[in-house]
Amino acid sequence: MYVSGFPESEFGIEWMRFEQGSPVHELIRRIPHLAFEVDDLDTALEGREVLTPPNEPSGGVRVAMIVENGAPVELMEFSP
Repeated sequence: MYVSGFPESEFGIEWMRFEQGSPVHELIRRIPHLAFEVDDLDTALEGREVLTPPNEPSGGVRVAMIVENGAPVELMEFSP
Protein backbone atom coordinates (compact mmCIF):
# COMPACT_ATOMS: atom_id res chain seq x y z
CA MET A 1 0.00 0.00 0.00
CA TYR A 2 1.17 3.51 -0.82
CA VAL A 3 -0.10 6.61 0.98
CA SER A 4 0.46 10.15 -0.25
CA GLY A 5 -0.93 13.66 -0.27
CA PHE A 6 -1.93 14.32 3.34
CA PRO A 7 0.93 16.70 4.28
CA GLU A 8 0.52 18.65 1.03
CA SER A 9 -3.30 18.80 1.01
CA GLU A 10 -4.99 21.96 2.21
CA PHE A 11 -7.98 19.78 3.13
CA GLY A 12 -6.11 16.85 4.70
CA ILE A 13 -6.83 14.48 1.82
CA GLU A 14 -4.79 11.30 1.85
CA TRP A 15 -4.58 9.07 -1.23
CA MET A 16 -4.14 5.32 -0.89
CA ARG A 17 -2.98 3.00 -3.67
CA PHE A 18 -2.67 -0.77 -3.44
CA GLU A 19 -0.41 -3.30 -5.12
CA GLN A 20 -1.79 -6.36 -6.87
CA GLY A 21 -2.61 -9.00 -4.28
CA SER A 22 -2.75 -6.53 -1.38
CA PRO A 23 -4.22 -8.14 1.76
CA VAL A 24 -6.36 -5.02 2.41
CA HIS A 25 -10.10 -5.75 2.22
CA GLU A 26 -11.49 -5.41 -1.33
CA LEU A 27 -14.05 -2.77 -0.28
CA ILE A 28 -11.25 -0.53 1.01
CA ARG A 29 -9.25 -1.03 -2.20
CA ARG A 30 -12.18 -0.23 -4.51
CA ILE A 31 -14.14 2.55 -2.80
CA PRO A 32 -12.71 5.83 -1.44
CA HIS A 33 -13.48 6.35 2.22
CA LEU A 34 -13.88 9.14 4.76
CA ALA A 35 -12.24 9.20 8.17
CA PHE A 36 -13.80 10.45 11.38
CA GLU A 37 -12.26 11.13 14.76
CA VAL A 38 -13.98 9.38 17.66
CA ASP A 39 -13.43 9.74 21.40
CA ASP A 40 -13.54 5.99 22.11
CA LEU A 41 -12.76 3.64 19.24
CA ASP A 42 -13.89 0.49 21.04
CA THR A 43 -17.30 1.99 21.83
CA ALA A 44 -17.67 3.33 18.27
CA LEU A 45 -17.09 -0.18 16.89
CA GLU A 46 -19.82 -1.84 18.96
CA GLY A 47 -22.45 -3.41 16.71
CA ARG A 48 -20.59 -2.42 13.51
CA GLU A 49 -19.31 -4.57 10.66
CA VAL A 50 -15.53 -4.28 11.08
CA LEU A 51 -13.36 -4.53 7.96
CA THR A 52 -10.04 -3.82 9.66
CA PRO A 53 -9.76 -4.37 13.41
CA PRO A 54 -8.25 -1.69 15.65
CA ASN A 55 -4.55 -1.11 15.08
CA GLU A 56 -1.97 1.58 15.78
CA PRO A 57 -0.39 2.76 12.50
CA SER A 58 1.61 5.42 14.35
CA GLY A 59 2.17 6.44 17.94
CA GLY A 60 -0.82 8.02 19.62
CA VAL A 61 -3.42 7.02 17.05
CA ARG A 62 -5.66 3.93 16.85
CA VAL A 63 -7.72 3.24 13.74
CA ALA A 64 -10.24 0.73 12.44
CA MET A 65 -12.32 0.43 9.28
CA ILE A 66 -16.04 -0.33 9.29
CA VAL A 67 -18.80 -0.68 6.70
CA GLU A 68 -21.43 2.05 6.75
CA ASN A 69 -24.22 1.84 4.18
CA GLY A 70 -22.05 -0.29 1.88
CA ALA A 71 -18.98 1.97 2.01
CA PRO A 72 -15.79 1.81 4.07
CA VAL A 73 -15.39 4.36 6.86
CA GLU A 74 -12.24 4.86 8.92
CA LEU A 75 -12.60 5.65 12.62
CA MET A 76 -9.64 7.28 14.37
CA GLU A 77 -8.92 7.74 18.08
CA PHE A 78 -6.09 10.05 19.12
CA SER A 79 -4.35 9.77 22.49
CA PRO A 80 -4.24 12.96 24.54
